Amino acid sequence: MSSKVALVTGASSGIGEAIARRLKEAGYTVYGAARRVDRMAGLADFGVHVLPLDITDDTSVKAAVERVIGAEGRIDVLVNNAGYGSYGALEDVPLDEARAQIEVNVFGLARLTQLVVPHMRAQQRGTIVNISSMGGKFTTPLGAWYHASKYAVEALSDALRMETRPFGIHVSVVEPGSIRTEWGGIAADKLRRTSGHGPYGEQAEAMARSLENSSRPGARMTSPPSVIARTVTRAATARRPKTRYRAGFGAKPLVFLSKALSDRAFDALIKRASGVPA
Repeated sequence: MSSKVALVTGASSGIGEAIARRLKEAGYTVYGAARRVDRMAGLADFGVHVLPLDITDDTSVKAAVERVIGAEGRIDVLVNNAGYGSYGALEDVPLDEARAQIEVNVFGLARLTQLVVPHMRAQQRGTIVNISSMGGKFTTPLGAWYHASKYAVEALSDALRMETRPFGIHVSVVEPGSIRTEWGGIAADKLRRTSGHGPYGEQAEAMARSLENSSRPGARMTSPPSVIARTVTRAATARRPKTRYRAGFGAKPLVFLSKALSDRAFDALIKRASGVPA
C-alpha cells in the first residue's frame, strides 16, 4: 500500500484535511493541495506532502500534477474535494459570482481530472473520487448556483465513469450530508451579504441560521468530517468501489424523500426544516 499515491484537493481544512489524514493512516503517500499552504502545517507534521493549488489557475493545476508525478511517478487516487458554497437568491447573485462558483466546483475539478487521467490510463488503474453533496440530488432555497454546480459534478462523474472504465479507472461520487465544517458559516455570511436585505431578507436570515448550525461545535444535526474521510477511504481501497456513497447526517433519508415525495411536498419539507417561510 505504501507505493500507492493519493492527491487530495481542498485539504487545508474540514473534509479535505480529514480525508488526507485518513488516507495517510491507510498507508498511502498523500499529497494535500490547497491555496493556503500555511493552513496545512498540521498535515505536514502528520506526514502528508503539502503543495499549493489554485484550482482556477491552469498554471497552478499543471504544476501540482507535475510535482506529484515528478516525485512519485504515479497517481493512484485523485480526490476532487476543493469547492465552496455561494448562496443567494437567483435574482440577487451577480453572474460573475455565479461563474466563479461553477469555475471552482466544476471546471476546476474537470481540469485537474483531465491532467490526471492520462497517467492513470498509462497505469491501467486508478480511482477518482468526486466530492459532490446531497445537494447534488435536491435543492434548498437560495442555493441555486451551488446546487447547479453539484448537479453538474454528478453528471460529469457519470459520463467520466463510463469513459474511463475500459482503462481500469474507477469513478465514485461521495454525497455528504450535513457536516460540521467552516463551510456553513462561510456560506451564511455570503448569503447575508447577497440577499440579507430586500425582498428575500426573511428567507435569507432563516437559511443563514440553518447553514451556520453546521459550523457550530457539537451541533446535533450534523456529522464530523471523519465520516466522509472513512467513506472516501473505503472507495479508494475497494477493488470495485461503488459508483455513489452517501454519508453524514441527513444524506440517505433526504435523498430518498426527494425521490419518494412530490416536488411540492418535498419543497414544503425542506422549507420547514430550514425555517424558511412558506
